[in-house]
Amino acid sequence: MMSVALKMLFGDRAKYFGIVMGVTLASMVITQQGAIFIGIMTRTYGTVTDTGQGDIWVMDPKVQQIEDIKPMQDTELFRVRGIQGVGWALPLYKGLIRARLDNGQFQNCNILGLDDATLTGGPPGMAQGSLSDLRRADAIIVDEISANTRLAKPSPEPGGRPIPLKVGDTLELNDHRAVVVGIGRSTRTFQSLPVIHTTYGRATTFVPKERKLLSFVLVKAAPGVDVESLRRRIELTTGLAALTNQQFKDKTVDYFIKNTGIPINFGIAVGLGFLIGTVITGFMFYNFTLDNLRYFGTLKAMGASDGVLLSMVILQSLVVGAIGCGLGIGIASFFGARMANTPLAFTMPWQLLAIAAIAVAIICVLSAMLSIRKVISLEPAVVFKQ
Repeated sequence: MMSVALKMLFGDRAKYFGIVMGVTLASMVITQQGAIFIGIMTRTYGTVTDTGQGDIWVMDPKVQQIEDIKPMQDTELFRVRGIQGVGWALPLYKGLIRARLDNGQFQNCNILGLDDATLTGGPPGMAQGSLSDLRRADAIIVDEISANTRLAKPSPEPGGRPIPLKVGDTLELNDHRAVVVGIGRSTRTFQSLPVIHTTYGRATTFVPKERKLLSFVLVKAAPGVDVESLRRRIELTTGLAALTNQQFKDKTVDYFIKNTGIPINFGIAVGLGFLIGTVITGFMFYNFTLDNLRYFGTLKAMGASDGVLLSMVILQSLVVGAIGCGLGIGIASFFGARMANTPLAFTMPWQLLAIAAIAVAIICVLSAMLSIRKVISLEPAVVFKQ
């Protein structure tokens, strides 16, 4: 009987194609918009992702997210180092600085100051140069994307393509000379500002003088020490906030979800995709069932039970759901692959695919429910009506 159900489904090609397209549309919109939303949220904590050599971030208790810098006294670093269980604790400066380009324009940049001795917290990869080159005089490392775009030198020819920044070039940072000694590969941030790495001492020289300059303390637990226990010990001892990498990421994402309209915008798009997919699929599947009532009536007259007919309808719904879901996810994946080297944020974890599959399953169930009642209440005598 199941093979008969599939022959009925594939036999009406026009309605079969329409049903599959409805499911495909819903699956594609849910997956694509969900992947863009996750990609944007991932960028909000890009600095945490790149600076993940430590186990714990220590900061002012009022810090709400990674970009919300509330500087501390440098003495806090020594207080943290004195806590039992701390393997090492290193300073990290994070702030904004203005770069003056060759064409006279200014560009705001994120500047990260790394521990002078260890250079812990540098870019996760290098396209040119070496992280150790930061120990040279006036040295900085610029992220690869910005070196090719926002910080690139203007073309000598009118209308020509900008010349990418390279090792050996110089920038003017807050009226200080800075020499590019490396091009790093850094994760794009939410604001997509250029990322500049240098040493902690040099960063505090570049930026305007303030009484407090220590942004964060990166802590690594000693071997055998439980990270969560150490985190709580730091908070109790110093009165500062101490968060693991994942906790800091979650805190940052929660801030953007609660204080921006991003979730609402993408939620509306996903909801519309789900609604449109449900309406199209339900309408087409219901019409498909009406057109095939005579076949269901024939089977019922031959002795097929309501349970068998119900299984046939569900099978038809699941088949178009599986095909449409696969096509929708495939189209969204192709779109994401094509946008890989563009500013578009696109991240597709397996959890998103599971959510898309569940949404499609719900669409299929709702579509099948519209038809099931018609099939169950069907009288076998309908077969003999003209």
